[in-house]
Amino acid sequence: MEAPNGDEWQANQLANAAARGDLETATRLLESGADPNATNVFGRSPIQVMMMGNSKMAELLLQRGADPNQPDPSTGAMPAHDVSREGFLDTLKLLHHWGARFDHLDRWDHSPLDLARMNGHNHVVDYLQELSG
Repeated sequence: MEAPNGDEWQANQLANAAARGDLETATRLLESGADPNATNVFGRSPIQVMMMGNSKMAELLLQRGADPNQPDPSTGAMPAHDVSREGFLDTLKLLHHWGARFDHLDRWDHSPLDLARMNGHNHVVDYLQELSG
């Protein structure tokens, strides 16, 4: 296996920082030119692997141009699906503010609303229903 080039290394490091909720490292990488939409070795972008309950990480990535509508390559889920499934309303509101779609279905035909409902996150269900109503 060959060593990753600089861009691949940065993409992996940024995804790792996002997944750990490490704002300091993520900020440093973004300020040094890391692409907020570059994918790691698993084909996932930082916003797809971020610590979903960390709304500050979501805000940082979105402010730097992360695409809130980039589907996961294996599940078709967007960040809104993951956040809704886990019940993180603050992060969901940020995604909405930055243009996230809530009508997209994952590969099992679930919307973010479906996932919130299935996992008993009534506060997220109420929010999503307000948006669509």
